[in-house]
Amino acid sequence: MDPTVALELRVDRGSPVPLYFQLSQQLEAAIEHGSLTPGSLLGNEIELAARLGLSRPTVRQAIQSLVDKGLLVRRRGVGTQVVHSRVKRPLELSSLYDDLAAAGRRPTTTVLVNTVVPASAEIAAALGIAEGGDVHRVERLRLAHGEPMAYLINHLPPGLLDLDTAQLEATGLYRLLRAAGITLHSARQSIGARGATATEAERLGEADGAPLLTMCRTTYDDTGRAVEYGDHTYRPSRYAFEFQLLVRP
Repeated sequence: MDPTVALELRVDRGSPVPLYFQLSQQLEAAIEHGSLTPGSLLGNEIELAARLGLSRPTVRQAIQSLVDKGLLVRRRGVGTQVVHSRVKRPLELSSLYDDLAAAGRRPTTTVLVNTVVPASAEIAAALGIAEGGDVHRVERLRLAHGEPMAYLINHLPPGLLDLDTAQLEATGLYRLLRAAGITLHSARQSIGARGATATEAERLGEADGAPLLTMCRTTYDDTGRAVEYGDHTYRPSRYAFEFQLLVRP
């Protein structure tokens, strides 16, 4: 059965908003809210166009816009299928693992590197340790429903806690810090975008040079001590940062 049949899809022909965009917004909202679940197959474009009184090119354009966003995929011999909703992460002191788990996204982790390395000048400055001193480096690939979402590189001061690879793959880093009695209090972070390196592209399943979201964050405990420096990259088709702006009086 076509899952869109159960949806209340409507278009306003008197609106200045293009009809294809009205339809794509309604389908995107249905995906975000779980009305169209991952794996769902959309019905025939002709049938959907007839039901809404739209032309087939209009319906095709609406669907293509969601394919371009990574929410839908066209599979030969199968049809148009819902991939997943985009993760919208609030700009607050939370971990990707916790955000995915709260959204019901079944997060999994592959630990790629778990070792001690000399601190670079940048890492040393962020963590307040001597340049060249020991620092713990962890590289992880975070997945949701088995699909790569983010490539995470974290550095922590030595001796802070036992970073066991099995535990890092079973849960989130912030959960391990809290379990060790460390109270996370605040963070400084910057968000940006750049092209994927060859390594990032391979690990995230993107083309070399594809645009990626970036986040650098230094996290502090309740004593003001820097306990973690993260350098993360995210697939923009699967992930977005969300925040609220207030007007200054």
